[in-house]
Amino acid sequence: MTIVTRRAFTLGSALALAGTALATPSLAQARPKIKVGSLTLPVFAPIIINIMKAKGFDAKNGFDADVTVYPGFAAYYAGLATGEVDTLIGGPTYFQKLRLEGVPLQIIATGATLADLVIITKDPAIKGISNLKGKQLAADMGSGQFQILSIIAKSQKIDMAKDITVVNANFAIARAQLAAGRVEAAMIIEPIATMMIKEDPSLNIIFNANDEWKKLTGFPGWELVYAMREDAIKKTAAAPKMFLAALEDVSKFLVSDPDACDKIATETVKLPPGILKEAVLAKRWEFDAKPAWGAERKGIWDTFERAVTAGFHPKLPDEAIIYAP
Repeated sequence: MTIVTRRAFTLGSALALAGTALATPSLAQARPKIKVGSLTLPVFAPIIINIMKAKGFDAKNGFDADVTVYPGFAAYYAGLATGEVDTLIGGPTYFQKLRLEGVPLQIIATGATLADLVIITKDPAIKGISNLKGKQLAADMGSGQFQILSIIAKSQKIDMAKDITVVNANFAIARAQLAAGRVEAAMIIEPIATMMIKEDPSLNIIFNANDEWKKLTGFPGWELVYAMREDAIKKTAAAPKMFLAALEDVSKFLVSDPDACDKIATETVKLPPGILKEAVLAKRWEFDAKPAWGAERKGIWDTFERAVTAGFHPKLPDEAIIYAP
């Protein structure tokens, strides 16, 4: 009896030691956290990260996305500037501004094309932005999207400050201004544009920034890209590539199963059912994650140069603004 007890004790001790040995590497291999900024608004930032989390693309690619949600853009970008979050999606020229102001960020990936930036009007006589001369346009003049519109307009000999009466309005208010007939046209982004067209099929899209940008520059236009703080990259050297891999999974899933993505957007940011799917199928809600240090670097840098030429920023950022492995 004594012998059996000793054997049992020996076996139990061995199993306990084996368990400890197994547990130690498991703890050592715990996934790193990447702190991600998001928004309460039904726009790209929350929809992309909600799909990533719902499908487990963060865990699949070796990290946990730790999401912080902000109610507005000012707090959202401040979260990156102060280090409250490690990464978020934003306008390339806004990141140019932050880098010039000393925020230690690097652009790691592309995100949203300019396809979702449109001008909508009720007037069938307005066929393009040249027809807006002398008319009223509701647009968010402080946005990166307005900078893109201004650069394109200038290339077409249109001065946004003189030729068009711009009524400053964020996207929601611009929508209301057009619906109330107080302006002839409104600068809008998706998914607001799709919701407006579903409500009033007589509305016309007379400008798509992605098409016009390609004509002007020869490069794909990026409305939104991802930036990550340099201290987060120093802490986890693989963070940019892991996060990019998860974004690439989201890109593929949006194309392969827009119904499932639509359901996630409906349940999380409360988009009306069918809106995200319709915008994706219309190719106005395009999310295409690619490494910023690859072939897209030239186009992103071209955007910086045009923002300086147009007077939106005093100078170019240093080249380290675009991450290189």
